[in-house]
Amino acid sequence: MRLAPRVDRVEPFYVMECAKAAEDIAHGPLCDPAQGGRPMIYLNIGEPDFSATEPVKAAAARALQRGATQYTGATGLPELRAAISRWYGERFGLSIAPHRIVVTAGGSAALQLACLALVGPGDEVLMSDPTYPCNRHFVAAADGWPVMLPCGAQDRFQLRPEAVEAAWSARTRGLLMASPSNPTGTSIEPASLERLVAIARERSGFAIVDEIYLGLGDDPRLGQSALAFDGPDGCVVSVNSFSKYFCMTGWRLGWLVLPESLVEPVERLAQNLFICASTLAQRAALAAFEAESIAECERRRAEFRARREFVVPALEALGLKVPVPPDGAFYAWIDVSAHSDDSWDFAFRLMREAQVALTPGRDFARVDARRFLRLSCARSMGELREAIDRIGQVLHTPGG
Repeated sequence: MRLAPRVDRVEPFYVMECAKAAEDIAHGPLCDPAQGGRPMIYLNIGEPDFSATEPVKAAAARALQRGATQYTGATGLPELRAAISRWYGERFGLSIAPHRIVVTAGGSAALQLACLALVGPGDEVLMSDPTYPCNRHFVAAADGWPVMLPCGAQDRFQLRPEAVEAAWSARTRGLLMASPSNPTGTSIEPASLERLVAIARERSGFAIVDEIYLGLGDDPRLGQSALAFDGPDGCVVSVNSFSKYFCMTGWRLGWLVLPESLVEPVERLAQNLFICASTLAQRAALAAFEAESIAECERRRAEFRARREFVVPALEALGLKVPVPPDGAFYAWIDVSAHSDDSWDFAFRLMREAQVALTPGRDFARVDARRFLRLSCARSMGELREAIDRIGQVLHTPGG
């Protein structure tokens, strides 16, 4: 059977390939207590170790009990869109009309809808290197061409306006950014973000901004939505999700904030591709904005910050450099070049010898991919301390 050419342009998701390898080791003798093994510590997947808050779980149970599970409109429950709108006002001081918000089946569906609405065959979309791999694959799945611009520590691993201006060509349609970023946990400087949005606007392009970790930012100066820099004509498409800040990963619920002109086209696409996001998840998510839920999410945000503040200096003490300290999300982007010339091999060594799973840079970067590993702080402080101890033992053995 002949496959569509776009399939060949979507690479394997190596994060998941490494996760499979970690699971194989975890179920083998190295992790078998009967054979002197120890459990695998998973610092490779970006999933909070917290679950949905108690009000959210209770709201889901009530909705299920009363049978409130029928389809919603393709853009989501009106009351949920209104709640998201209020959150933007309370959290970021932004006035976002509810009708500009489209509830989606997770942040991934939001990105897919945005790319399908804006990217055509052969269109180029500029993004940073490193970046979250699925972002470039969403562009490829829409028959566009992701163009990755190398971004170093001096750029906080984020796009520079000067580089974007130089790379923008007749085939360029827009930008796809993430702030804070996966894998680096770094945000775009506000002045740069404002200029990047302006560049897209001046060229009649778009700026899709993945903001799913925005709620987990710690620096108020950096924790600004790109929507703050959008103009009345609207070129910013903001992607967000209930997965990270609200710890609702498996509920598969996200949203888009769209310019006025995109609401109807995206609604049409959503109607045909998804019908609607999970009604049960939507009704539960209404409770995510209750005071008790927000207070708990803020407590967890502080916990993620404490974990990052432990991990980064602990890694540095082992000779594993973190060139730019993360200011949000729950990741550290680690330079392992002092210990290995290939982060893929180094990651597998740590799985075998330390029973610690990290993610090599192959997924995230074209430039310097062999140099970097991503560590996820989305595990308990106890597991992080144990992981650092184990990694240190490996590095301090002969040849480490």
